[in-house]
Amino acid sequence: MCEAEKKDLYAVLGAGPSDSVQQLRHRYQQLALQYHPDRLRGECSSEAESGAKKFLEVDAAWRILSDEATRRRYDLQRRAQELKQDWPVDSTVRLEEMTWDQDECAYTYCCRCGGAFSVSEEEVEEETQKRQQDEDAEGTGDGRHRGVVVCCDTCSLSVDVTWSLHRMTPTSKRHK
Repeated sequence: MCEAEKKDLYAVLGAGPSDSVQQLRHRYQQLALQYHPDRLRGECSSEAESGAKKFLEVDAAWRILSDEATRRRYDLQRRAQELKQDWPVDSTVRLEEMTWDQDECAYTYCCRCGGAFSVSEEEVEEETQKRQQDEDAEGTGDGRHRGVVVCCDTCSLSVDVTWSLHRMTPTSKRHK
């Protein structure tokens, strides 16, 4: 994310992700009037400088959030960043409990909201290799891999997907 996107753009406008474009516009207009450099000309230089900086932040946030496509892109990046942080796990699912989708080359598991949790075969293989390398280096391990958190594609629920490090993926079964 660029520097402007590292800040919560909704917080810059004093709004929330569920606010409409009209609500965002209203907040933008209020803040733009409050911090516009022309309104702060009579202020001391440090106040005018901080006001101008705030005005630029508000303007940058509005430019991204006012356009539907850039707002959607920002929301996706924001969501991805949230998912990288520690996230409460709602349950643990064994990979064996998930359904293999041949067309998508991914394991899926139905969420209670009707959405799905999905893990690609590539992700499973990469994580398995990383874990095996870590265990080989440390000389420890119980053969289980824990900690791959997968979020629902529809709601905010997440699951911890576990599997045996010595399992066979559908692709590796075909190659043997």
